Order: sequence, then C-alpha cells, then structure tokens
Amino acid sequence: MTDDSSGVRVSKKDLRNTRKRSVRPRVMQLRRTTRAEIELGARLYPPVDVQRPRVRGDCVGDHRPCPFVGCRHHLYLDVTRTGGIRFNFPDLEPWELESSCSLDIAAERARSGEKVGALLNITRERIRQIEDVALRKIQPLLLPVMQ
Repeated sequence: MTDDSSGVRVSKKDLRNTRKRSVRPRVMQLRRTTRAEIELGARLYPPVDVQRPRVRGDCVGDHRPCPFVGCRHHLYLDVTRTGGIRFNFPDLEPWELESSCSLDIAAERARSGEKVGALLNITRERIRQIEDVALRKIQPLLLPVMQ
C-alpha cells in the first residue's frame, strides 16, 4: 500500500491497472467529417515546403519533438484500418509530447511495460499483447538460427 498525493491509500494492483493518463485516444472517422471541417483543417495546417525524412538515418540528430506528424513512427496520431484518424493524445498538441517518435523509444531499450504504455497512451496489458504478437511473428525467423 502506498499513499497518493491526496493521502488515500492505494494498492499496487490499483496502480498497475489504471492508465497514466485519464484522456483516452479519440478516433475521427473521415466519412463523418464535413466539408467545412476539412477546409478548417487545411487553413490551420497549410502544407509546408520541407522535405520529410524517408529513412531513420535522415531524422537522427533532428530536433525533438519531431514536427512530422504524418510519419508512420510519430506517436501523435495513427491511421486505422477503416481509414479513420486516431489521436493518441487528444488533449495535447504534437509539440507537447514527451517522446514523439516510436523509433526513439525503441532505441532507448530496456523500459518496463508500464513506462512504454504511458508514452504510447495505452495500457500495460495492450503492450504485452503487442509484444506477444511481435514475438510470434519473428519466432519462425529465429528457429533456423537456434538449430
């Protein structure tokens, strides 16, 4: 048992099962977006004539947080299978993220599931599920090496 900032006793189990952030990711379906909302987005975020990095070597040493929200490794948003846009941090702006690139998190190595979950705004259990799928995918590649 530990005390939280309000003086209430909290068990370790309760701490593990809660999200670090109270704001859940939000999905915006493009099919439901009005023309006015699309035009507003185009005015707020005009295209910039800056060359985006194409490979990891292009962005090493660049300033952080990464300004390229459209990069597949950026943590601010994801594109769902149905074409919706998932805002992982709907209460923050892209430049307010602690870590903005999943490759930067992977390069740091040894982190607990709780810490990675807090950085990605998903639960520790979801981190474990993703890790399990990844290990099953690479297991056939590792078998010939182990024999």
